[in-house]
Amino acid sequence: MADGTKDAGSSNQMWGGRFASGPDAIMEEINASIGFDKKLYAQDIRGSIAHATMLAKQGIISAEDKDKIVQGLNTILSEIEAGRFEFSRKLEDIHMNIEARLATLIGPAAGRLHTARSRNDQVALDFRLWVKEELVRTDAALTDLIAALLDKAQEHADTVMPGFTHLQTAQPVTFGHHCMAYVEMFGRDRSRVRHAIDHMDECPIGAAALAGTGFRIDRHMTAEALGFRSPTRNSIDTVSDRDFALEFLSVASICAVHLSRFAEEIVIWSTPQFGFIRLSDAFSTGSSIMPQKKNPDAAELVRAKTGRINGSLVALLTIMKGLPLAYSKDMQEDKEQVFDAAENLELAIAAMAGMVRDMTVRVDRMRAAAGSGFSTATDLADWLVREAGLPFRDAHHVTGRAVALAEQKACDLADLSLDDLKSIHDAITEKVFDVLTVDASVASRTSFGGTAPSEVRKQIAWWRGRN
Repeated sequence: MADGTKDAGSSNQMWGGRFASGPDAIMEEINASIGFDKKLYAQDIRGSIAHATMLAKQGIISAEDKDKIVQGLNTILSEIEAGRFEFSRKLEDIHMNIEARLATLIGPAAGRLHTARSRNDQVALDFRLWVKEELVRTDAALTDLIAALLDKAQEHADTVMPGFTHLQTAQPVTFGHHCMAYVEMFGRDRSRVRHAIDHMDECPIGAAALAGTGFRIDRHMTAEALGFRSPTRNSIDTVSDRDFALEFLSVASICAVHLSRFAEEIVIWSTPQFGFIRLSDAFSTGSSIMPQKKNPDAAELVRAKTGRINGSLVALLTIMKGLPLAYSKDMQEDKEQVFDAAENLELAIAAMAGMVRDMTVRVDRMRAAAGSGFSTATDLADWLVREAGLPFRDAHHVTGRAVALAEQKACDLADLSLDDLKSIHDAITEKVFDVLTVDASVASRTSFGGTAPSEVRKQIAWWRGRN
């Protein structure tokens, strides 16, 4: 007995304190998914009700058993939502937890629910329903963010600011135009969301384990009951497919990149060196040691969450890349990535919409910066082409000499005298000063999609009609 005790102790040390009971405990730990897939409870119950209803209509189970199943499932739904349901790790996942509770509630009739289906098509259904519903929420969140940007763009259609390339002053633009650039980005994100919903609008239930079923089920009935356009068309692909999850993560990652770019600009703009905007205390924090600090933490956290969301996409791509058809247990690792990305994307979009509405735009600081760095140089070159008939490359050279002279005199282009400009090219006249102000510059950019306030307002009106 002493030897046996020693062996048991050695086994415990080998497996470690958490796995004191040996390999069985490790298997339970690695196999259980109830800790995260319980999030699918509503979709699982909804799918089971639709499946039971179809089975009864097809005469595969009795109407009496169907009624018991539906009543029992609704009871379980109420228990879960009230926080009274006890989830068991020993039952592995949400499907078995609900099925076990159903058996306790209604007896043998519960065993008929799993007729003509497998956990393979069941989880494919639950997860697809959840992702589809999450995309609908993402659509609404992006619509709200776009509305916030449209309001800000409308308010600042005339507010001039420097436009940048390489983060160097390039040409004057309007803040309204800059906001509308993000409307375009988030509009594309919303379009991708809607396309993703369309792509996944096929119902998996009825594919069973991988080969379909010999029961005379009506997959079109369950598809319609669950709000899908149609059932899936290949049972092997149905249980193997996680494209819908990958597409969600891809859409989320692209959207997160857009959010991160905007967050970066908010961080830059709110620095004392730029001073283009102020965020209220609602989206800022102070320093524990420096009382003068006001940190744009909300923007920084949005920027950081992009790495987390992108990581989820890479993780699931890696999980799926080498799997043979059909279902493999590896696919259990899909949900945590999607759940985490969805939660963080929702939060990031909401935070960005809040910051857009919250920010105070410092029009004076933007205007002062708009004329810096010889931002109207291109306007001078265009004027030389338009009014003096110079080829653009010659006009570019003349303008470069004017910029050099202004640098030498430590002034802006508009502050050079006419004699100064004529010394560079005698075709320059007094009229050139009409294009050297930032207001004249932005007002002239009336090409479709340009920064002119009149054009910005047209684009705002178009988006409001679409939104």
